Amino acid sequence: MDMNRRQFFKVCGVGLGASSMAALGMAPPTAYAESIRHFKLTNTRETRNTCPYCSVGCGLILYSQGSGGKNVAQNIIHIEGDSDHPVNRGTLCPKGAGLLDFVHSPNRLTHPEVREAGSNEWKRIEWSEALDRIARLMKDDRDANFIERNDKGQTVNRWLTTGFLAASASSNEAGYITHKVVRSLGILAFDNQARV
Repeated sequence: MDMNRRQFFKVCGVGLGASSMAALGMAPPTAYAESIRHFKLTNTRETRNTCPYCSVGCGLILYSQGSGGKNVAQNIIHIEGDSDHPVNRGTLCPKGAGLLDFVHSPNRLTHPEVREAGSNEWKRIEWSEALDRIARLMKDDRDANFIERNDKGQTVNRWLTTGFLAASASSNEAGYITHKVVRSLGILAFDNQARV
């Protein structure tokens, strides 16, 4: 700032006059912040997760309320993007931003269901029963359709009647392990949204 001597003395005089008036009690009163303010996320538990919608795999932070006891259901009250996540850096698309409605939807399935052959109704089953059923059906199908050798007598160890579809929101390590498990079973029809 270019200032001559006369302007310098004017600025100093105005500053001195203003500080003298403040010293004589002409300053505005001290403003205090509101001391009793209830923040929505004060007593919540923070949980990190991954968005379930597309193959991008954006990071989420879910805030839930509850006592934290072992058998106490937590109530999710707020969902936002995880600013520390390398994929989305805290941003979410409209579907991800609306996840709270998805979580609290009365139409959301929270337990496995099965429709038996010949039936037109879905029946709710327990998780242990669902996992046992999947394992049993996979074992039966692999035993019936496993190809150990091809027509030339070469060892191929293929299982062509079952496929595996994996989620791409998993980490590279989880994708690698999934690939190893699927290939060790002999499954050739293996796909991933990220094309691992």
